[in-house]
Amino acid sequence: MKISEIFYSIQGEGTLAGVPSVFVRTSGCNLRCTWCDTPYASWKPEGQDVGFGPILANVRRHWCGYVVVTGGEPMIEPDIVELTQKLRTIEHHITVETAGTVFKPVECDLMSISPKLSNSTPYAIEGGRYAPQHERLRYQPDVLKELISRYPYQLKFVIETGDDIAEVRHMVDDIGADPKKVLLMPEGTQLDILMDRSKWLVEVCKSFNFRFCPRLHIMIWGDRRGV
Repeated sequence: MKISEIFYSIQGEGTLAGVPSVFVRTSGCNLRCTWCDTPYASWKPEGQDVGFGPILANVRRHWCGYVVVTGGEPMIEPDIVELTQKLRTIEHHITVETAGTVFKPVECDLMSISPKLSNSTPYAIEGGRYAPQHERLRYQPDVLKELISRYPYQLKFVIETGDDIAEVRHMVDDIGADPKKVLLMPEGTQLDILMDRSKWLVEVCKSFNFRFCPRLHIMIWGDRRGV
């Protein structure tokens, strides 16, 4: 598998925020989000081909009980199902982080789905050449319905402005998701921006019974790799 990085940290986002976890980051993505914070796994994917043995050995070395398969977009990786099956044999809680555009029958204890809103479409990057494909792929309601029907899940949305909330509510209603499993996360890699957006986003969560989602890794270490 093409792996961008494997590292041991805490989960920075979602319902398991703060939990020590090993992250296995695949390289390659079918989307090109304008605010992507892992361009080395999407816009310009880098990494090495790594076999299942070394991946599992790295996960076992920390033995924390939680592993997060992330990307890029891990669901486009040809061997993703087998990887999760291998991870299941070492009795770790498995989170798969995905944009929810592709379905594969992976082994998973938490499907962490981050559907992309229109704020993600890269109209102003590289002349907008990726925008049509991104816009066509970013919202796949049938895939999302399949994922939330098969797995324990959370829906995590990246929010820039109050205008994004109507789109979130439409998606949640459209796929029949549980509002209590919806998490709203402020976009940003700078602490002052995160804090400013967090203040009003908390009030939005209170109004619609959504959950607020921090970005602990950014708050603690800033915009760095391997944390």
